[in-house]
Amino acid sequence: MAVRQLNMKLASALGTHIRRGKLINKSGLLSPVSSCLFQCQALHKSSTSSSHYQKQQLQHATTAAATAPATKPHLKDSESSQEVLKPQSGLNERVEKAIQSTVDQVSPCPIEPKDGNKAEGIEVGVEEEVRWREQTVKLSELSSIYMQLSKSRLTSLVVISALAGYGMAPGVFDITTCALMGLGTFLTSCSANTVNQFCEVPYDSQMARTRNRVLVRGLISPLHAFTFASVVGVSGVALLATTVNPLSAAVAASSWALYVLVYTPMKRYSIVNTWVGAVVGALPPVIGWAACCGSLGPGALLMAGYLYSWQFPHFNALSWNLRSDYSRGGYRMMATTDPGLCRRVALRHCFGLIGLCTLAPIFDLTTWTFAVDSLPLNLWLTYLGYKFYRDADSKSARQLFKFTLLHLPLLMLLLLISKKELHDWDKNPALPEGLHKVA
Repeated sequence: MAVRQLNMKLASALGTHIRRGKLINKSGLLSPVSSCLFQCQALHKSSTSSSHYQKQQLQHATTAAATAPATKPHLKDSESSQEVLKPQSGLNERVEKAIQSTVDQVSPCPIEPKDGNKAEGIEVGVEEEVRWREQTVKLSELSSIYMQLSKSRLTSLVVISALAGYGMAPGVFDITTCALMGLGTFLTSCSANTVNQFCEVPYDSQMARTRNRVLVRGLISPLHAFTFASVVGVSGVALLATTVNPLSAAVAASSWALYVLVYTPMKRYSIVNTWVGAVVGALPPVIGWAACCGSLGPGALLMAGYLYSWQFPHFNALSWNLRSDYSRGGYRMMATTDPGLCRRVALRHCFGLIGLCTLAPIFDLTTWTFAVDSLPLNLWLTYLGYKFYRDADSKSARQLFKFTLLHLPLLMLLLLISKKELHDWDKNPALPEGLHKVA
């Protein structure tokens, strides 16, 4: 309001002066009063900072105009000169009073410090004391925080895949070994996911999908998170090495190193990170197979192949609807750098799953019923993959992603039901000896 009033008063005074015909003297120069009015009006229009700054500039302009020597009009007779100067001096007084009354009503901006640079109450050369806040975590909240650090849903999928690999292996099924293998895999996966979040805090804070993660919100300190990751990671690998077998521990340690040391930093440099991540995701069934048999065979590689191919339609469809988030975080994904390749790769691996399921009975992993039973499942996945390739929109990507969440558990279930040894009773080493004689 004060600024508007000042504009109105200045415009009124300038209009009055113009109407009297005294704005420009006969020499072609502006009179002192006109110069003052123009200066004040220009200062007022160009000032977009705080009201305090406007007040100082207006006061300086008024003072300078009042103290400046008046330009003597070049008139031939002294009488006309006196007639020009008298109304100017009266107008000077009126303008000064109008400006002063308006300036007095202008209050400094409450956000701006008085000196324009330093906050109030802090002396020059005196640094503000840094206050440290002690970070405390309730014991009842630790389990929830640890599960969030471990990405509990992803870790659960890793453990289920490892259990499926153990169940499909041709070795003797031992419930204790299976449970220890699952626990060791769980701990190793928790460690890898925690270190991944530890390394990506600056980038997760820029993404809507990850900005609520534990470390981004500061619920626990980075040191606490890294200590947790170190303890569970070492414990998981040691548990596998001592209670299961060294081979399963070596595969788990390799998966951890590939995820943390290769995949995590590569996400910001190359789209090859998607293929590296698919290899990491394909290793859990190999851990289970190695824990059961103590060795690896074609069946273990085939189980890994299912997980490897499944991840491309799953992740590419997920990343499609998160392209803006990944771009904001600085991650190089197929969906952001090469959308066409993203859709093509997803469709290729949908077809690839059909071929891999056909190989299962050839490698004596399952009976031929698996190839038949899994065909409708894989055909529907391929249809959704084709829709995603053709339409390239959010709806088709969402449909494909949601079906992949159902596809993998059903595929693992069909594998277990169609396991070759379950149908060849006389060749199944997992059955008690008495059942072989009955068969």
